[in-house]
Amino acid sequence: MDQKLIQGALTYGRRFVRYGKTASYIPELASKNPSKLGVAVCDLEGNILTAGDSEEKFTMQSISKLIALILALEQNSYDDVFCKVGLEPTGDSFSSTVRLDHLTNNKPFNPMINAGAIAVTSTIRGASLEERKTVCINFARKLLGSSKLDVDYEVFLSEARTGFKNRAIIYLMRSNGIIEGNCEEHLELYFMLCSLACTCRDLAVFAATLANNGVNPITGETVIPLRTVKLVRSLMVTCGMYDYSGEFAATVGMPSKSGVGGGIISCPIGKCGIAVYGPSLDEKGNSTGGLKMLEYLSENMELNMF
Repeated sequence: MDQKLIQGALTYGRRFVRYGKTASYIPELASKNPSKLGVAVCDLEGNILTAGDSEEKFTMQSISKLIALILALEQNSYDDVFCKVGLEPTGDSFSSTVRLDHLTNNKPFNPMINAGAIAVTSTIRGASLEERKTVCINFARKLLGSSKLDVDYEVFLSEARTGFKNRAIIYLMRSNGIIEGNCEEHLELYFMLCSLACTCRDLAVFAATLANNGVNPITGETVIPLRTVKLVRSLMVTCGMYDYSGEFAATVGMPSKSGVGGGIISCPIGKCGIAVYGPSLDEKGNSTGGLKMLEYLSENMELNMF
């Protein structure tokens, strides 16, 4: 890895920040500084290079959907999880309800859209909601290798107070038999996962673990089974960038997952883990500067898997 290359990606990404805006539908995210931009790259030996606002804390939002899926598959069988959610891309926005009341298939299309992630989260087990929360936080700390990882409670409360679309989604799935149990508890757990606060450095380690077939490059510990890693990476390619996933795969070519908090992680297989942050988003919910940094790194580090 080359520090000049990482700095070059940051300089390139800064040109595009002005073309986006922060996520307005979550008040706490709308107030973030849109000029922030950071990047971190972790190689498979655990070496990390950073540039820009790489130590700025932000909430994972949809990146946490990967953590929920990995944990759900650790606690349950493959069939128990995927009887509630599919594996197909939709082409719809991440919060769409359009395909949830289809005449032939009521379950969400994949775990990377809100409906699918909520369905997956409902399978995460624990004796109580508080125990489920603790299990999720500890599991996220393990995957990111960060003992200090915690919830941004201001963002959590902001999401809980304004998450009417997600409430519509979960109760529609409840009426279709996809969701079982207490909808409000499942939704609270989902909001909590979205509100986990991290840095680019934290997420770069997680991305490198995915690139390294589930082995944390810093500790050498296998934290994700290989079968699960392969499944997660395939979903990142086909569904990880919302309804921009197809074009992103064609132009950047790395398994990636974005979140409306401004983060994106990429895990070019067998090479490194990349995390970028920039809360200025395009119309599809992806970081404008973050996308351009990933394009720059993919081209200059020859990371396109295709």
